[in-house]
Amino acid sequence: AHAQFQLDVFGEVMDASHQARAGGLPILESSWMLQRTLLEHLEEVWEQPDYGIWEVRGPPQHFTYSKVMAWVAFDRAIKDAEAYGFACPMEHWKAVRARIHAQVCERAFDRERNTYVQAYGSKQLDASLLLLAELGFLSADDPRFRDTVRAVETTLLRDGFVLRYDTAATDDGLPAGEGAFLACSFWLVNAYAMIGRRDEAIALFERLLSLANDVGLLAEEYDVHAKRLVG
Repeated sequence: AHAQFQLDVFGEVMDASHQARAGGLPILESSWMLQRTLLEHLEEVWEQPDYGIWEVRGPPQHFTYSKVMAWVAFDRAIKDAEAYGFACPMEHWKAVRARIHAQVCERAFDRERNTYVQAYGSKQLDASLLLLAELGFLSADDPRFRDTVRAVETTLLRDGFVLRYDTAATDDGLPAGEGAFLACSFWLVNAYAMIGRRDEAIALFERLLSLANDVGLLAEEYDVHAKRLVG
């Protein structure tokens, strides 16, 4: 994966900086200069296909989550510039942010099923779509988000756990089949809570916590049939 282009990391870095400032860490001029440089580069590359959050071994695609994280990168920078008075090309950044949002809503949304999909032009679902509201890309009461949550449930929920995606249908360069990624099920917990399905959120959260080992740790995946942590 070290040689892969993974577009989502820009959003991860920018959101981490945003959260750090909100949490009270010192504001350094050099960090803002770095962020401006990152956004200059991101503006040039965000429309390229990448290998995505899951580091697929198949061909690069226009993964929805990656594009959303490009939106996050500009969104968090705009919020910080407004909150702390940082110098930046504000109106230009807002225009880029709006352009990314519009493109994702146009090319990553399946109107027949009223759900966002894994990548532009794809019919597949992806657990990372559960983060659309948590990231602020959509509001939790947006019908498109609620229907996306339902679509992920219908397609990727197996034995009460959420798969990353359908490994038999997605060209990820690997054999089909894997354990359930526990992080994805925690994303569903948050999605349930955000759309008002509180009882289901609590039930799934408690079930996930019950899987922890004797020192309270969880592995990356869980094998439902073998009933053990894996990965």
